[in-house]
Amino acid sequence: MQSTQLAPEAHKRALIAGSIGNFIEWYEFAVYGFMATVIAKNFFQLDGETGLTSLILTYASFAVAFFFRPLGAIVFGRIGDRIGRKPTLIIVLVLMTLATAAIGLVPVYASIGIAAPLIITGLRILQGLFAGGEYGGAVSLMTEFAPRGKRGLYGAWQSFTVALGLLAGAGIVALLSVLLTPEALHDWGWRIPFFIALPLGAVALWLRVNMEETPSFVKQQAKPVAVKAQTAATLKAIVMGIGRVMVWSAAGYTYLVIMPAYLQSALHTGFNQALLIAVISNIGFALTIIPSGILSDRIGRRTVMVIAAALLLILALPLLKILQAESSTLAVKATVVLIAGGLVGMLAGPGPAMLSEMFPTRVRYTGLGLAYSLSNAIFSGCAGLIITGLIKETGNLDIPAYYVMATAGVSIVALMTLNKDDHLRSLEE
Repeated sequence: MQSTQLAPEAHKRALIAGSIGNFIEWYEFAVYGFMATVIAKNFFQLDGETGLTSLILTYASFAVAFFFRPLGAIVFGRIGDRIGRKPTLIIVLVLMTLATAAIGLVPVYASIGIAAPLIITGLRILQGLFAGGEYGGAVSLMTEFAPRGKRGLYGAWQSFTVALGLLAGAGIVALLSVLLTPEALHDWGWRIPFFIALPLGAVALWLRVNMEETPSFVKQQAKPVAVKAQTAATLKAIVMGIGRVMVWSAAGYTYLVIMPAYLQSALHTGFNQALLIAVISNIGFALTIIPSGILSDRIGRRTVMVIAAALLLILALPLLKILQAESSTLAVKATVVLIAGGLVGMLAGPGPAMLSEMFPTRVRYTGLGLAYSLSNAIFSGCAGLIITGLIKETGNLDIPAYYVMATAGVSIVALMTLNKDDHLRSLEE
């Protein structure tokens, strides 16, 4: 049974069910980040330590989840490639929702001492594992269900929900800060966004229970496979996949996550202005994801992604110089980050479909999930440490641009090895 023979409702259910898990993951990601100062005071303000130390410990527990994503991609990827996308994505969703809601239940440091930060960090590790199992399955689901000629569009929705999740998390935190006093937000209000994961998870669970297994997975189950040859080919594809999405990981984290801290610490931009600029960069990111996914269905993944990577290579330093210029107005800075965010969106649009097309159905869940999560662990998870450390050592404020340029150079070479017509062929069974 080919995906083109399925009822339109089956395609839509798969698209929505695949997207919503990613939305919840990035909603939680945003909530934890925006609540960092509150969480630091409640859980990481250890006896005798400064407020800065508590914030560093908070961000450390934030970052540790990145490094457990590859393990989650392996564990749940193998399950998903053996028993199916549907049951595995249901398992991952339930576990991720419970882990997120559990953060809202943990007693603070003042109540249970050192156990509080240890429990929070443990839950972050579990979230990393489950998030690692979410991406490969959701992208496999959405691209394997995609109608002919729309794989780029369907995969792009996976990336688009990143922007939606970030904006939803920011919106909830902003709303609570308006509705509650600072004392109430610190005492109990911070728990509300984590509890909201429960109803969101319930809706997602209903959608995933009612979706079908992908036709590609059903079809390949009856086929024999040469394990040794497949293992070698899969490892090679994972390494190549990391190279192809390296700049996506590095530029995405640099422009969408690190930029507010860089603007404040290195360029002495005000807090509110830095946050506004960060929101604008995320808007730029969101605006180009779906159009670039659609464009890649027409002219190919390679063309769209190479153009985006090349523009980042060329423009990274000039754009940063404009941000650094004292004469640059808020409108000019906003335009710069809007462009930067848009270029990242041009990578994030075709990226999921490109990764999906690199792996056969039998190892697709594991392969693309591992390539993506390893790239993010190395080039996103370490980005803040690398950029901040190098600026501290060298005093060179251009480090963020050089970081993006270096990864863009590698990705362009890797992306050029893509076939021009990969977007036209059927997914390999």
